[in-house]
Amino acid sequence: AFIISDFKSVSKMTKSGVKVSVYAVPDKINQADYALDAAVTLLEFYEDYFNIPYPLPKQDLAAIPDFQSGAMENWGLTTYRESSLLYDKEKSSASSKLGITMIVSHELAHQWFGNLVTMEWWNDLWLNEGFAKFMEFVSVTVTHPELKVEDYFFGKCFNAMEVDALNSSHPVSTPVENPAQIREMFDDVSYEKGACILNMLRDYLSADTFKRGIVQYLQKYSYKNTKNEDLWNSMMHICPTDGTQTMDGFCSRSQHSSSTSHWRQEVVDVKTMMNTWTLQKGFPLITITVSGRNVHMKQEHYMKGSERFPETGYLWHVPLTFITSKSDSVQRFLLKTKTDVLILPEAVQWIKFNVGMNGYYIVHYADDGWASLSGLLKEAHTTISSNDRASLINNAFQLVSIEKLSIEKALDLTLYLKNETEIMPIFQALNELIPMYKLMEKRDMIEVETQFKDFLLKLLKDLIDKQTWTDEGSVSERMLRSQLLLLACVRNYQPCVQRAERYFREWKSSNGNMSIPIDVTLAVFAVGAQNTEGWDFLYSKYQSSLSSTEKSQIEFSLCTSKDPEKLQWLLDQSFKGEIIKTQEFPHILTLIGRNPVGYPLAWKFLRENWNKLVQKFELGSSSIAHMVMGTTDQFSTRARLEEVKGFFSSLKENGSQLRCVQQTIETIEENIRWMDKNFDKIRLWLQKEKPELL
Repeated sequence: AFIISDFKSVSKMTKSGVKVSVYAVPDKINQADYALDAAVTLLEFYEDYFNIPYPLPKQDLAAIPDFQSGAMENWGLTTYRESSLLYDKEKSSASSKLGITMIVSHELAHQWFGNLVTMEWWNDLWLNEGFAKFMEFVSVTVTHPELKVEDYFFGKCFNAMEVDALNSSHPVSTPVENPAQIREMFDDVSYEKGACILNMLRDYLSADTFKRGIVQYLQKYSYKNTKNEDLWNSMMHICPTDGTQTMDGFCSRSQHSSSTSHWRQEVVDVKTMMNTWTLQKGFPLITITVSGRNVHMKQEHYMKGSERFPETGYLWHVPLTFITSKSDSVQRFLLKTKTDVLILPEAVQWIKFNVGMNGYYIVHYADDGWASLSGLLKEAHTTISSNDRASLINNAFQLVSIEKLSIEKALDLTLYLKNETEIMPIFQALNELIPMYKLMEKRDMIEVETQFKDFLLKLLKDLIDKQTWTDEGSVSERMLRSQLLLLACVRNYQPCVQRAERYFREWKSSNGNMSIPIDVTLAVFAVGAQNTEGWDFLYSKYQSSLSSTEKSQIEFSLCTSKDPEKLQWLLDQSFKGEIIKTQEFPHILTLIGRNPVGYPLAWKFLRENWNKLVQKFELGSSSIAHMVMGTTDQFSTRARLEEVKGFFSSLKENGSQLRCVQQTIETIEENIRWMDKNFDKIRLWLQKEKPELL
């Protein structure tokens, strides 16, 4: 990378004498300090963790005013969007601090994974991206413990599963030839799934063994190119330091170990195990049937769509973990076959698999397994961790999609949220429930849609009422506050709306100089943007703002307008890329694609400007994928499906073959099936008395 600019810079030295500098436009150089400190700390962490010095004399981090991707790891000169690097103490949000820390740690991890050791060809892109994504969590957990990033990790796995459950998914390591196919590899499967299976492997081998394996890999292949198997081979020759001997390159151990380390008794064949996760697409559904002390386990390929449970014959080596009503110490079992049985020391009331969601698989509890877990959540939800609660919410709704669990049971499970206070279960529930009414918004279902929105508000009302309109608390408390207040205001919850209106009036009459608590700004702006005068004022502030957080908050609120003319104008302006930068366009298109008034405009804009969009953003790029999914993947009628199919097939080699097109078509087909199956049940369920919500 070469940069010629009038940027200003600030610099610091690391302990080992590397000069670290952050470059930005002169107006914003005062926002560079946070990233500079983070970069120094993280670079020192990696030198120590990998036990390999950073080989260059300097590391520059540059904030680029209009930049298509989030950031780029050029060796010694990493480049970023301004929003991914610049932190304004007065205005930046808690989630922005978290985001900047993660992105800087991602690009710096690439200085080892990707730059020092590079994959041989793009089919193994995940060796770069999955690793850098995974290392964000390993590093930031240590360098910035107050951010508690380990709590957010499994959210990445659910994102990956969303696309990995479709027939159009691909193995983590998959052959690619032309530039568009290579660009398509930069997706959730390479990044998120890659990171999740590495996390699962680390949990399985132990953090220490895993670390020694990757250090060996980096040292052995420095300044060289690698394939998938080189990584597994490096992992194979590491044995835990507890009396294990190496035999033929495998670790084996004498038979006296306890059941908790069940899988260490066997030879740990990392390569065979990990090939099942990197060379096959998708992931397993584990069905658990408990009878007395016997736990029967069965695995099958989880897939949405009409081809449910395709006989792909895929088997995975699944490192199962579980806790029970009798023991909260984690038990382990490596499932390598289609079915197996394990025997518990005594009968239990409930059993929860995939502890902490460290494994990349979902679990179905047969017979009354779900009933006992649902009961546990109602009676004493804190018995299991917040990550375990979030994974139950996710898995329940995944099972509804393949008709293993009824929608009524999944909705009943969510009623416990009346007593939930932690961010991840709440966010997971919103990720499951909001898309349901988003499907209804795009159809004439106003009555049930309204009842469903009321139900969601009732469910969270107590927690919403508890939120203070301040910036107090931990990062997760602040992110939760921001989202809950936004939800309450957008859903027209009067106590929220009235307070936001008051704030907005005062902010506007101070000409935008009054400071609003950062965590409530999103809600305040979203309410303010609902009338013309407020919308115009926000747009004028957008033009002069120097804060990335403030700009993104304004951008979001402008896109919530119910005025089609305003929305059309936003599409045209951001597409021009003068006042609103081109980098913002995919996000604005998607926001308008999610707007109940705006979605027809967004879909029309995509179709009418397809050729120009492809010139700007390139076929196969993740920007194009976001725009395709963002304008179409909430349709749920045959007519819309035909419209989408017709448009994309007419593009021939200019887009019809894209994976995102297959993904959106499959998603719409799934939405149609899902609504046909569940809409009436939801309607009836909403009419039932729910004593929990009174």
